Amino acid sequence: MTISADQVKALRDRTGAGFMECKAALAEARGDMDAATTILRTRGLAQAARRAGRSTGQGVIGSYIHMGGKIGVLVEVNCESDFVARTDDFLSLAKELAMQVAASSPQFARREDVPADVIEREKGIYRAQLEGSGKPASVIEKIVGGKLESFFEQVVLVDQPSIRDPKQKVSQLIQATIAKVGENITVPRFVRFKLGESA
Repeated sequence: MTISADQVKALRDRTGAGFMECKAALAEARGDMDAATTILRTRGLAQAARRAGRSTGQGVIGSYIHMGGKIGVLVEVNCESDFVARTDDFLSLAKELAMQVAASSPQFARREDVPADVIEREKGIYRAQLEGSGKPASVIEKIVGGKLESFFEQVVLVDQPSIRDPKQKVSQLIQATIAKVGENITVPRFVRFKLGESA
């Protein structure tokens, strides 16, 4: 099957992947644009997983001011090279993350930032809510685990549903950008200010 340059360009515009990758994906998908997109996303996410341990010493501080200056956010977004830090995809992600923090007010950037005592306090609350329910201990622990996942989705930036597409987590947005730019990306910290709110 012959893949036209227009098809390759359309797929590149949609995914941001390289010319040869798009051509190969279209050939594999026999010209089906949606199937080719899925192929590229799958490969990109696999590549992103391989990059997860790489050092991220470059990046930007993304910022966002909302509501006529009543909420302000600074978020540090890191990557591997200064070149990627200046790309539109990376800068767009930094802006998106700052808007996410402004809108959803997470307390922590990553799960590992949540103190152990906070996690234990939450588990204690959930167990207390289930006391006297008559459920077996193993079932209670599963319910507690599920409630803890919901807690993380509320307070951890990368676990939150995206403000633009609630079906997608912030971590998936980051992974998609990793797949596009070809470098590991981390979000180590952020700060959110709200006028009149004490620290």
